[in-house]
Amino acid sequence: MVKAQYTDVINSNRPGIAVSAYAVGTNVIQAETGFLYEKRNHSTLNTDASRFGGELALRYGLLFEQLEVIYEGTFLKENITYKNFGFTDNRTDFTRNRLGLKYLIFDPYKSAEANKPNLYSWRANNKFQLKNLVPAVSLYGGATFNLGENPFYPEDGTISYRAMIATQSRLTPKSVLITNIAYDRITTDFPELSYAVSYSRAFRNPKWSVFVEHQGIKSDRHSDLLLRTGIAHLFSPDFQVDFSIGGSFKDTPMRLFGRTGLSYRLDFHKDKLVPINDQAPKNKIKKKAMKSKKKKRKKNKLDF
Repeated sequence: MVKAQYTDVINSNRPGIAVSAYAVGTNVIQAETGFLYEKRNHSTLNTDASRFGGELALRYGLLFEQLEVIYEGTFLKENITYKNFGFTDNRTDFTRNRLGLKYLIFDPYKSAEANKPNLYSWRANNKFQLKNLVPAVSLYGGATFNLGENPFYPEDGTISYRAMIATQSRLTPKSVLITNIAYDRITTDFPELSYAVSYSRAFRNPKWSVFVEHQGIKSDRHSDLLLRTGIAHLFSPDFQVDFSIGGSFKDTPMRLFGRTGLSYRLDFHKDKLVPINDQAPKNKIKKKAMKSKKKKRKKNKLDF
């Protein structure tokens, strides 16, 4: 069988925001959904706001093991109070509504040699090594859609574009480092540059894992520095639940938020079979090699 992106256990981007470099695998349909609640206080504008909404990501392994198509949506209802004017307003719409493709361009573990364990040392297989910093790398391209007049992004057009580089390093068998660098809302008056760095680690019971994540956002419309942490539990190879909390480092606005959700996949993946002749080593034994060796041995005996 060929080396694939598919894994026996679900590969979810939740509970963080950072996106994995790996695809879900061909013919895998995966849903990652949840709810969020956020409190916002803006010291300069003197506003208080609360947000409640739902999140949905749909991922499908398309054509190749390295390729997946992704839909990501976040729908929010916000109640905001303007203290200086003494009135409250409500806003409801998508803050995220995008469709894109992600393709793995480099995988350091693609070769069988890179995946080969050390049969003589448990420590060698489980300790951190510098070579583990070499990441898998994916490229993402997609588009964000505004349906009608969006009160959260009133200046943006119907469609804008997004590009991203996602990397993933397996530091040890139980810990993973993911980084994303994204350029979003391209072609609008307020393009957005962002990054995310996420570290995840499994507990001694591998069904439980914890993560910590830092995200930075830079735009003329809005800039932020965020920190998140949370936990995930694997109920089955195809079903995961999660919970996370986070906040901002600044007070324009000051943000506190919580998220909870689940990830589930429908697994129709089938490994591609490779003919036995193609699996044989490159240095094949020639048909008459053994005969020629026997002749040489007989000749050496006659010489004596």
